[in-house]
Amino acid sequence: MNGPEIERLIQLLGRLPGLGPRSARRVALHLLKKREVLMQPLSAALSDAARAIRPCTSCGNLDTVDPCSICADPRRDAGLICVVEDVGDLWAMERAKIFSGRYHVLGGTLSALDGIGPDELNIAGLLRRVNEGGIREVIVATNATVDGQTTAHYLAERLGDSGVPLTRLAHGVPVGGELDWLDDGTLATALKARRAL
Repeated sequence: MNGPEIERLIQLLGRLPGLGPRSARRVALHLLKKREVLMQPLSAALSDAARAIRPCTSCGNLDTVDPCSICADPRRDAGLICVVEDVGDLWAMERAKIFSGRYHVLGGTLSALDGIGPDELNIAGLLRRVNEGGIREVIVATNATVDGQTTAHYLAERLGDSGVPLTRLAHGVPVGGELDWLDDGTLATALKARRAL
């Protein structure tokens, strides 16, 4: 129906998260219609990003410099490490402007079903950073999924002998949340993690 270049564009767009075949076709058509003002600048930006952006050898963040701008920032508390699953989680924490320490990106979670073990994640880098000293606390900010919980427990076992306190993000009722809208697991976690008023 379409030329091979258009079909390839649609197939590649369809691999992006949140874009199925229909959405990929709509995006491709929009890009083709706005070739000069959108498609060509996007192509240049993608090419520049692919050339310049690389993972930080310290924490795993993506940046154009190594170490990344977060690791190199002297105003950040080097004694606090927040462990996240992916760079998107790091970006979410930074967007909220709630953490002034440094990060460690695991690159995913442990998953027996997907064949992802400790060697496939950046756990060795975290252990190295903790063993080098100077870390006062490691905050585990993995998602509240089965794989996220499994990863958190594994990290607790591996870091247990380090003497560094290991904490976990709280789970439960979100701010502004209503009890009758919560799922059973969230409600149970919130009840177990209750605290004094």
